[in-house]
Amino acid sequence: MISDLTQCSDQDLAALALARRDDACRELLRRYKAGVYRLIVKQVGDADEAMDLTQETFVAGFSALHRYDGDRPFRTWIARIALNKCRDWARRRRVRAFFSRALPLESAHNVASDIPSPDAEVADKRELARVRGAIDRLPQNLREVLLLRGVDEVSQAEAAVILRVSEKTVETRLYRARTRLRELLAGTLTSARG
Repeated sequence: MISDLTQCSDQDLAALALARRDDACRELLRRYKAGVYRLIVKQVGDADEAMDLTQETFVAGFSALHRYDGDRPFRTWIARIALNKCRDWARRRRVRAFFSRALPLESAHNVASDIPSPDAEVADKRELARVRGAIDRLPQNLREVLLLRGVDEVSQAEAAVILRVSEKTVETRLYRARTRLRELLAGTLTSARG
């Protein structure tokens, strides 16, 4: 029986986790939780939501561990699950926003506001919000590659695996994302569609 799981490969840990070794799950969580959280928080922009989505990612990952291909890095496999959780979250958020706008005005006080509290609007945070807003206006395929490559510092090859596209597609999308972001920040684009 293996006692020091820190020396195990991801493939060995996955096999042990499938054999119902909770300590193997804890070791995988220890190795990848921070990276998954960083990826998610950059996608959704909300630390509390990111924590919940990180937990959902690992629950889904451990439930689907039998589908993990040990010949590939666990990091890219769990990152793909995290991105899918972010996409699901964004879809749910759009639906909630639609229905909150559809409510009668007298019940509007029951709907949580997405507007940041006044104390959060400090000068340096305003610029960060402006950049985040511009990133949010990018099409999903450009936003994902920009955050993976530019912010989370995932390699081009890893980004290609996570996004299930070619490395050339990652390169092209990154170029387009950076160009479009510069235009948005300079105020030369009114819409990020296309």
